[in-house]
Amino acid sequence: MAGTGFYIHWLRSSIKYQRSVLSTHRLAKSFTTRKLSSTKNGACYDIVVVGGGIVGMATARELQIRYPNFKLAVLEKERELGVHQSGHNSGVIHAGIYYKPGSLKARLCVEGMHLAYKFLDEKCIPYKKCGKLIVATNELEIGRLMDLYERAKQNNCPDIELIEGKDIKKHEPHCEGVKALWSPHTGIVDWGRVTQEYGKDLKEKGGAIHNSFQVDNFQEETGATSNNDYPIRVTGNENKFVRAKYVLTCGGLHSDRLAQKGGCSKDPRIIPFRGEYLLLSPEKCHLIKGNIYPVPDPRFPFLGVHFTPRMDGSVWLGPNAILAFKREGYRWRDIDFSDLLDALKYPGFQKLAFKYAVFGMGEMIRSAFIGLQLKELRKYIPHISAKDIKRGPSGVRAQAVASDGTLVDDFVFDSGGKGLLSKRVLHCRNAPSPGATSSLSIAKMIADKMTKQMDL
Repeated sequence: MAGTGFYIHWLRSSIKYQRSVLSTHRLAKSFTTRKLSSTKNGACYDIVVVGGGIVGMATARELQIRYPNFKLAVLEKERELGVHQSGHNSGVIHAGIYYKPGSLKARLCVEGMHLAYKFLDEKCIPYKKCGKLIVATNELEIGRLMDLYERAKQNNCPDIELIEGKDIKKHEPHCEGVKALWSPHTGIVDWGRVTQEYGKDLKEKGGAIHNSFQVDNFQEETGATSNNDYPIRVTGNENKFVRAKYVLTCGGLHSDRLAQKGGCSKDPRIIPFRGEYLLLSPEKCHLIKGNIYPVPDPRFPFLGVHFTPRMDGSVWLGPNAILAFKREGYRWRDIDFSDLLDALKYPGFQKLAFKYAVFGMGEMIRSAFIGLQLKELRKYIPHISAKDIKRGPSGVRAQAVASDGTLVDDFVFDSGGKGLLSKRVLHCRNAPSPGATSSLSIAKMIADKMTKQMDL
């Protein structure tokens, strides 16, 4: 986020390469989509949900449960569900410690955690309730830790404990710190698999899922070809379309663009931030039992580097936070100039980049030279050396940013448009972290909102 000059210079030097591969990429994508498409054109649905991520699938499932006689379909542009944010996250089941007491995020996270564990047990989906330590390493961090402890108690986070430094090793034998919060109900799971299970559950209850359906527009049908019972036409790639009574969009990284297609404002804009993880060597994974997090620094917008065990036994270290050059750009070489220019030209991003210029430049440097992250890691686990870390996976976070440069930290819903589009189409423009943990409680909230707003 260290200003825009570097990006623009780099952009000009790379544009020839992008143009040379663009036509080939489009041809391959077109062939794959055409091969996999199975949508019956003109099919009519009571509710259409656009977006097959974890929030969209959880909400579609909740709506199908509430309205079993409705014909419902999910439209997902990828070949599988949960391909992006839902399948590229840390896999943590959060307990709701960080969020402002009384806030919607706090309530939905705690409720969502309980609902998630219940669902995982019912569906026999493997998970580990391995717990989490938030560790203070100096006196300054102790004050912030105490604030978190008070938040956790007010948020009704179950069984949160404040422990002294000598007791840290009871939970994490190799971790150093002066004081910590222990959250025994924090866990880990494969959220991508959970998203797939939501889809399976939806289909068993009568819902439909159309993959490789990239939505291009929403229209109110009029004239002789209109269907008054299903007046919203949802069009997609390769001339595909369905008709709907009501539409919900949960587009994640493309949520702002879907809202614009429905006649809504451009703001807030989605800015993609890539979070890159390091992998701990298998020989050192035994040093980590559960999640180990730093005390967050309120000066910066992200939580900082932490240790995250995974269901496969590996341990992820990170993530950082840098601007992605593509909304689904998981590597430095993943570039979409339209996405990049869209971010760089947005006044909200420019103000954000200026505010966090030093932090952003530091993140970019640490991304290029991973050894620079070792100092932070060794504050908690001193036995880690440079040979024990290597580059790992990454994810892209859909961060909503307002035009004044503030990070949008709350849910944003929009109807916009004119005529029936303003009454029958609801856009979920921002479902902030922890969206996966909260997915089932978010689904109930959105279903409530649609029931009231659309008089279902």
